[in-house]
Amino acid sequence: MLDKVVIANRGEIALRILRTCREMGIKTVAVYSEADRDLKHVFLADESVCIGPAASSESYLNIPAVISAAEVSDAVGIHPGYGFLSENADFAERVEQSGFVFIGPRSETVRLMGDKVSAITAMKQAGIPCVPGSDGALSDDGDENLRMARTIGYPVIIKAVGGGGGRGMRVVHSDAALRSAISITRIEAKAAFGNEAVYMEKYLEHPRHIEVQVLADEHGNVVHLCERDCSMQRRHQKVIEEAPAPGISKKTRKMIGDQCVDACKAIGYRGAGTLEFLYENDQFYFIEMNTRVQVEHPVTEMITGVDIIREQLRIASGEQLGYRQDDIVFNGHAIECRLNAEDPDTFTPSPGVIEHYHPPGGFGVRVDTHIYGGYKVPPYYDSMIGKLIVHANTRELAIARMSMALSEIVIEGIKTNIPLHQKIIDDAAFKAGGTDIHYLENKLGLK
Repeated sequence: MLDKVVIANRGEIALRILRTCREMGIKTVAVYSEADRDLKHVFLADESVCIGPAASSESYLNIPAVISAAEVSDAVGIHPGYGFLSENADFAERVEQSGFVFIGPRSETVRLMGDKVSAITAMKQAGIPCVPGSDGALSDDGDENLRMARTIGYPVIIKAVGGGGGRGMRVVHSDAALRSAISITRIEAKAAFGNEAVYMEKYLEHPRHIEVQVLADEHGNVVHLCERDCSMQRRHQKVIEEAPAPGISKKTRKMIGDQCVDACKAIGYRGAGTLEFLYENDQFYFIEMNTRVQVEHPVTEMITGVDIIREQLRIASGEQLGYRQDDIVFNGHAIECRLNAEDPDTFTPSPGVIEHYHPPGGFGVRVDTHIYGGYKVPPYYDSMIGKLIVHANTRELAIARMSMALSEIVIEGIKTNIPLHQKIIDDAAFKAGGTDIHYLENKLGLK
């Protein structure tokens, strides 16, 4: 087992990783920016190393600084969490070359899945259904691109090969808009990801976003941990997630889960991962694979009892999975609300001092957060300050439990999106289940 791990992240996920490490007897090294001296996990870690100023480019995204922290602390492994360097293949490779254990997939797998075109190609070869598209990066041949769009059928969506997080996308409804859309998306892709390559896919009109959690060890053992529904989104960013997905039959769940397991075996996957799909008219279409722990992993943990962070650490230590597929039992329903420091109406970030914080409680309620009374939310990073998760025997009870938890939680001194969550949880369409990825933006008048 790894005896000392650098936690190369911040906020709630850093604290989440630290807690599991402490349970397992693994020493921890917190790396932090100058703006994050007061983070809870920095106080709790066995060691802490400041790796740079507030700007993430000079701290959390600074590969030499992170690796140097591992060197000076005599750590064995580096856990990247999510965001920042978690899906950076160059970082994973540098970690491996420096003699440390990257707590995630091998660098070549991160690189394979990080390129959306190569990921789709690999999944097609493994028998995973994919959205009809260009089957590769678009060329500079405008006429050929027009022919392709007509063959696929409008609307189409132009996506950055190196994209993610909802960036580098543009929907096109006609021939007249295609050329400029490709050109603009290429410029945006180059600026955001350092790669101007783009590809084309059929744009599904009313899909849901369904994703499947997998765990795989280096001995060839793979399991899936059910699916999650992440369709409640704004600007391609998830707002509420739940597991299992409403309206998915046991037969369909087994079918897509088994396909994901087979695909992971085909590519030699290792670690925790998530295969993301668009789901429309009872059909799954692969869109990407996230080679890291997801923000929404707690809902899967709640319905399976599997500690995903613990399994990541065990797998990275070379151990076999602690579960076989028959051991995984899906129990009840879980819902997660992402808590952001932002105006609930304008979505403008709301950094500042948290004057008062009171978490909700009760049976089946979990709060993953790093905040506390007196903590100052910095303006330099993502606005998420925590996650509120509930679990119950039924979806109906989980919704009622979430409604109660949202009414109990108190965060004063800054604005949060709690009022938005209360509106969604009380929404008739959400209660019915099965809303598509456009529902929230239409409801909020953002489309």
